[in-house]
Amino acid sequence: MEKQAVNSSAAPKALGPYSQAVRWGNLLFVSGQVGIDPETGMLVEGGVEAQARQIFKNLAAVLAAAGINFRRLLKTTVFLKDMAHFKTVNEIYAAEVPPPYPARAAVAVKELPLGAEVEIEAIAALVD
Repeated sequence: MEKQAVNSSAAPKALGPYSQAVRWGNLLFVSGQVGIDPETGMLVEGGVEAQARQIFKNLAAVLAAAGINFRRLLKTTVFLKDMAHFKTVNEIYAAEVPPPYPARAAVAVKELPLGAEVEIEAIAALVD
């Protein structure tokens, strides 16, 4: 089995030496996404809510490049700069990700790339 990079021009380019996602067998490992607008390469304005909404657009683009959608998510990790934003991000997450919900962890971190307020990474199944 060989790993394969999965990339989408509809999602932000990687900020370092990593792929937007990597396929290994029937699994897709999606790198952490922050609220970067892929057209400008900058964080969207509007704080944590706008960033979270952009993250889901970015995640959807990467998943689509692999031929799947949010229904295939198995596990996500949400990184928050401030746990006070947990409720806001949780509401957006619930509106974007259909049940049955994937397993998930949410952790507070000191800093995120580009000063982002939230970052989300994911693991998804490529087949049923």
